[in-house]
Amino acid sequence: MERTFIVAEAGVNHNGDIELAKRLIEVAADCGADVVKFQTFRSEKLVSKLAEKAGYQKSTTDATENQLNMLKKLELSIEDHHLLIDHCKKNGIMFLSTPFDEDSLYFLAEDLKLPIIKIPSGEITNAPFLLKIARFKKKIILSTGMSSLGEIEHALSILAFGLLHEKGNPSEESIQRSYASVEGHRLLKEYVSILHCTTEYPTPFVEVNLRAMDTLKLAFQLPVGLSDHTEGIAIPIAAVARGAYLIEKHFTLDRTMPGPDHRASLEPQELKAMIHSIRQVEESLGIKIKSATQSEIKNKLVVRKSLVAIKPIQKGEYFTEENIGVKRPGNGVSPIYYWDYIGETAQKDYDEDDLI
Repeated sequence: MERTFIVAEAGVNHNGDIELAKRLIEVAADCGADVVKFQTFRSEKLVSKLAEKAGYQKSTTDATENQLNMLKKLELSIEDHHLLIDHCKKNGIMFLSTPFDEDSLYFLAEDLKLPIIKIPSGEITNAPFLLKIARFKKKIILSTGMSSLGEIEHALSILAFGLLHEKGNPSEESIQRSYASVEGHRLLKEYVSILHCTTEYPTPFVEVNLRAMDTLKLAFQLPVGLSDHTEGIAIPIAAVARGAYLIEKHFTLDRTMPGPDHRASLEPQELKAMIHSIRQVEESLGIKIKSATQSEIKNKLVVRKSLVAIKPIQKGEYFTEENIGVKRPGNGVSPIYYWDYIGETAQKDYDEDDLI
């Protein structure tokens, strides 16, 4: 199995503090993540002043402020991004960030030249945004929380159009034609992967639906991973066992800190345990062939059995159920041949427990 790509989602758990963000980078690197990911946005471009908070945000932050004021406290400046990228390089871990508006997209893709663009679940119906993302011709990770198969297919159709056409606005017909084309599918396979996701923080286990990963693989023939918001580490590990190519998981320095996402995030020791367990699962999945392993072969003689004399047998005496039986070790005649020996004549004398 290929190595699972593990994204440690710092998100906005830096609380607007660059030093806290740097510490999150250090933790992600120490835990063995491949990527540490933040979120890039300009609050006024992302939400209106009338936008309310989500229920989980109201319970974890000041319930009297609106979403705009909450997000303003969590923005990273241009300078912050450069400082964080430098800190990632020092710690040997890849930096990524999710754009939530067009200005942030162009900053990440053009100015910072990040190699991967993550599309958050909330933008899957943002057709103009999807088109602009596709035209950068970078690797794309599409998160699918709150989505139906039809909505995912439509998003992929827009991405296919953008990957095929550098200019022009699409019609619904041209979007569908792009998705149905051989070249459109080839480009989607080259650039796009999908994350199954349930957009609730934390996600109830009954709503995770890991089997939907199988449906996504079958429907779209693209790599499928999991963006997980459950409590604990069991679900990401299970997802890797089911074939997830990528795991994205929120983490924090301390779940009790103020902020919208801390409560649904892993603490450092949990993140480390999750990554360690995922690596163990990768090793254990194997090659599908059922056969004795190298470490098992040496145990065969010890734990398997052979035909033995269970009482003294004289030469010329018949082997019967009363004088031969099955005991360890396994370096004699296999008991598979037990009935072939019943009724045969002993060719020599046997003492009790001698191998036949």
